[in-house]
Amino acid sequence: MRKLPQVTLLFWVLKIVAVTLGETAGDLLGITLQVGYVATAIIFLVFFGAVLTLQLRAGRLHPALFWAVVLGTSMVGTEVSDFLNRGFGHSSEPNGIGYAWGAVLLSGLLALVFLAWWRTGQTYDVENIASRKGEFLYWIAILVSNTLGTSSGDWLSDDTGLGFTGAFLVISAIMLVIVAAHYLTSVNGTLLFWLAFILTRPLGAAGGDALTKPTDEGGLGWGTLWGSVALLTLLIGLTILQIVQLRRRPLEPLPLPINRLTGEPQHPNGALTGSAGPHP
Repeated sequence: MRKLPQVTLLFWVLKIVAVTLGETAGDLLGITLQVGYVATAIIFLVFFGAVLTLQLRAGRLHPALFWAVVLGTSMVGTEVSDFLNRGFGHSSEPNGIGYAWGAVLLSGLLALVFLAWWRTGQTYDVENIASRKGEFLYWIAILVSNTLGTSSGDWLSDDTGLGFTGAFLVISAIMLVIVAAHYLTSVNGTLLFWLAFILTRPLGAAGGDALTKPTDEGGLGWGTLWGSVALLTLLIGLTILQIVQLRRRPLEPLPLPINRLTGEPQHPNGALTGSAGPHP
């Protein structure tokens, strides 16, 4: 019943690369190619819906499929955020509700997702999610957090005056604090995971802007096309590495999922390979 990967250093590197690619690919279609946020969002939503359906129906972990869904959430999140903050069309100028209000609105929505998640009795531990409802909530949280990350990253880099490089450095510093808290304190590991998961999206957004924006705007000047090509190549290479690692050392199976509130067993959303004992 292993549908989700273990949280390792490679997991975080892949996550950052995937969400950064989602940022640059969204800008490539929405701004550079002038497809428009709405049309681009529809294209990405179709892709996201297709890969998510395959992921939910899969019987075990397929790294390429898993990271395709993460990429889909990032691409959709980029377009939804840009639509909220900048309005219709394909202009890079903010004509919507603005970055700050977009971040506030999406933060509230994410809080509601986690509240609903808690009330369902599903585990927050992403390495132990084994039910269909738990996995569905997991992907909703990822989609909203990646959308929030786009808004908060844009707010930090544009509205605060830090610029793309400055925003990247600030978020990186916060991530280092979270890592230190994980190893040096007794702060709940699941809480730290979700904080880090949320922050990797604005890290990717700031990193993507740092790669693609012109040098006079604080970027490296790669452009959205070549930035996206480089990130896609890196994502494919790292995914192959994870596949090789899993073949050499397969993940241990999970026991049947148990509802945290009722203690009742749940139907597993994957191949039944583990024991039927309870799991926290």
